[in-house]
Amino acid sequence: MLSSTPRQLLAGLRMLIVMTVVLGALFPLAIWGVGQVAFSAKANGSQVEQNGTVVGSELLAQKFDGPQWFHPRPSAGEYDTLASGGTNLGPNSEKLVALIAERRAKVAAEDGVAPSDVPTDAVTASFSGLDPHISPAYARQQVARVAKARGLAPERVTALVAAHTDARQLGYLGEERVNVVNLNLALTDLAAAAK
Repeated sequence: MLSSTPRQLLAGLRMLIVMTVVLGALFPLAIWGVGQVAFSAKANGSQVEQNGTVVGSELLAQKFDGPQWFHPRPSAGEYDTLASGGTNLGPNSEKLVALIAERRAKVAAEDGVAPSDVPTDAVTASFSGLDPHISPAYARQQVARVAKARGLAPERVTALVAAHTDARQLGYLGEERVNVVNLNLALTDLAAAAK
């Protein structure tokens, strides 16, 4: 007959093996399965497809160059998912103040507005540097430039922005926002239909 110490060790070892199997394999598989069945698109990264090809994710900003695109917020890591993050520059940083002034002048010139009218999200990066959303004000500011570059009526582009403006979550959390990735994909479809 085993003494109590080895018996307790064997009981502990059995419990370790059982819990490892349950919590290390069965539980993660169950959660993965529920995610695949109930929330497949979200569980797989909220991928966005165009013509059967994955072109991005609704969760990650992408760089869109040129006047024909709506531009996202600036990114401290140049939209690189491996280098995401903020700038680590504080509000009293002369370098940050100069960078924001430079961005403000550039955005104002591109969109044909006064520098004082440029929304804050047009010149400041999000904490992750990958936020795909901009404010409706910044989206509306870009309408004239995008419409002119694409040869579309500004009213149609404005309606597209309105259709892609997401309300506050639960009606009171956060702010209204526009997903730039989805907006630019819809813009591509609109421009193709207009031809």
